[in-house]
Amino acid sequence: MARPKTHDDALRTRLLDRAGELISGEGPDALSLRRLAADAGTSTTAVYSLFGGKAALIREVYVEAFRRFNARLAQVRPGPDAEADLVRLGLLYRESALADRHLYAIMFTAVIPGFEPDAQAREQAEGTFAPLLAAVRRAVDEGVLVDEPAEGIAIACWALVHGMVSLELRADLPGEVDAAATYERAIRAGLRGWRRDGVPVV
Repeated sequence: MARPKTHDDALRTRLLDRAGELISGEGPDALSLRRLAADAGTSTTAVYSLFGGKAALIREVYVEAFRRFNARLAQVRPGPDAEADLVRLGLLYRESALADRHLYAIMFTAVIPGFEPDAQAREQAEGTFAPLLAAVRRAVDEGVLVDEPAEGIAIACWALVHGMVSLELRADLPGEVDAAATYERAIRAGLRGWRRDGVPVV
């Protein structure tokens, strides 16, 4: 009979999530392999077995953050309305950030001094921009959005959602603001500014 696998994917995920919580909640100095193992109910041997050390662990937290983000964006399949696809991508951006808020800062800020993703990790991170860029290109090609470089429009769309989400995660929005409703209206208003015909986004 095969011996049970103790260092499995569930433990790996638990360790990555807890590492992200420590880094984003208390700062990178709070992350020690001994504390991480204790918090996750395992041993430092298990951490070394799964990741090989602290530097490799931090890299995997970064990669896992973008893997989850990309998996959510991949839910949007090209539909009959390119503009609706763009709205959906924007909504999924916020959904991903709220679901994994402990990973968001690791993805988009220099929260870990000295950490530089390697080429493979950077490629995975940059790949998450592809769904938005593809949707914008389609909208431009179909005459929905203005005939301008898709990269510029996509960057503007990303900046809008990134700014709104960052304010929400930092609790910097006024208390009376309905974050979800304001966020969706902002997406639609932003797209309206890029429409070729100027027709409001419904």
